Amino acid sequence: MSTPLRLEVIVASVRPQRFAPVVADWFLRAARADGQFEVGVIDLIETPLPLDLSETPESRAYCERIATADAFVVVTSEYNHGYPASLKTALDTAKREWRAKPIGFVSYGGLSGGLRAVEQLRQVVAEIHMVSIRETVSFHEAKRRFDRAGETQDGAAIDAAARLLRQLGWWGRTLREARAVDPYPG
Repeated sequence: MSTPLRLEVIVASVRPQRFAPVVADWFLRAARADGQFEVGVIDLIETPLPLDLSETPESRAYCERIATADAFVVVTSEYNHGYPASLKTALDTAKREWRAKPIGFVSYGGLSGGLRAVEQLRQVVAEIHMVSIRETVSFHEAKRRFDRAGETQDGAAIDAAARLLRQLGWWGRTLREARAVDPYPG
């Protein structure tokens, strides 16, 4: 691998007093330690995207950032058996910039751990021509899984994160090379 893959981690929740930063920071430490990625963060609470999907200087800058990425991971909560509206807006704001790129998911929530949100997201990302990574990191009863320092002893999540990053790296390299040789026809 000549240059690291550009990974953008999208933090989906925009609620006040959200738990997202705890989960996202934990995953970001794992991704940065992995070594195969140059990691950026797109926190939707700090990303002013218009709800009507109109073009603005902010939405253009966002789309340019999406275009330069090789891979994505979404850190998402689950609200009412679904994913946050802010994430749907983020996905719909860009279009061709997503195509032929891999995306993984880190979810958290109550008993379901955000898995219902992830299953809905898999349908959406398929429609925008992305490759959904099979492995998912899921934190059931998330607030009980992290200590005050933002660390977890959840062995299943730690293992899933390592597998997700390996799979994301493989897909990221493979699709980056394929896009360079033969641009995606979508």
